[in-house]
Amino acid sequence: MAPAGDREGYWGKPTSTLDWCEENYVVSHYIAEFWNTVSNLIFILPPIYGAIQSHRDGLETRYIIAYLCVAAVGLGSWCFHMTLKYEMQLLDELPMIYSCCMFVYCLYECFKYKKTINYPLLFILIGYSIGVSIVYLNWKQPVFHQVMYGTLVAVLVLRSVYIVLWVYPWLRGLGYTSLTVFLLGFFLWNVDNIFCDKLRALRERLPPLVSVVTQFHAWWHILTGLGSYLHILFSLYSRTLYLKYRPKVKFLFGIWPVLLVESTNKQESAKKQ
Repeated sequence: MAPAGDREGYWGKPTSTLDWCEENYVVSHYIAEFWNTVSNLIFILPPIYGAIQSHRDGLETRYIIAYLCVAAVGLGSWCFHMTLKYEMQLLDELPMIYSCCMFVYCLYECFKYKKTINYPLLFILIGYSIGVSIVYLNWKQPVFHQVMYGTLVAVLVLRSVYIVLWVYPWLRGLGYTSLTVFLLGFFLWNVDNIFCDKLRALRERLPPLVSVVTQFHAWWHILTGLGSYLHILFSLYSRTLYLKYRPKVKFLFGIWPVLLVESTNKQESAKKQ
């Protein structure tokens, strides 16, 4: 996507099938797309915290895995944008499919008894992940990956809408915020792709600190990272309500939302007493 005038840096000529609109090796000789790389921190740090908190609260393993899947996407994306190598691109794109499959399983299993496994759904999602991986490894067409990823997102949206309309209407704020943030990121992703030449020309006229705001692919990372995180909160909130726990959304430092649930271990001990 990017013009051919980009510099060559530490990782050499890009071998990925995609090269985004951020100018290569402008900020650092060791990082191809600096802002597209560091913006992945939102994919890495908050989900790791969420996984740790979920483990402390004694919540189900699948939600810990969901958090860690988001972190894996962030690490893969970091490596991809830092190097623009094809192998690192796969490390970014394929975990997007796997993490979305994990989200689908969690959200569609919200209203089941504890310690139950939906084997048919599990096999379908595993098959979907394997099938997409095999096709994409042999047919290096980014649009195929984008369509397969978009299909999973559509499935999640339909399920989320069902939950906020007919099951837990009071979760509309959280559910719709997650969706809106994600769609805004998708909008900026398209602006970055379609108007790349104009954005690059604009950056040349703006002061460096101001031009950073026009790195819309980095904004895509920030917004989709936040949207994915909020989706897990929404799914986990729905699940813990069904299990009759007492979930509460708190804000770390008054900014970042986290879900606090009374430890299931404490509840079980209270019942025994």
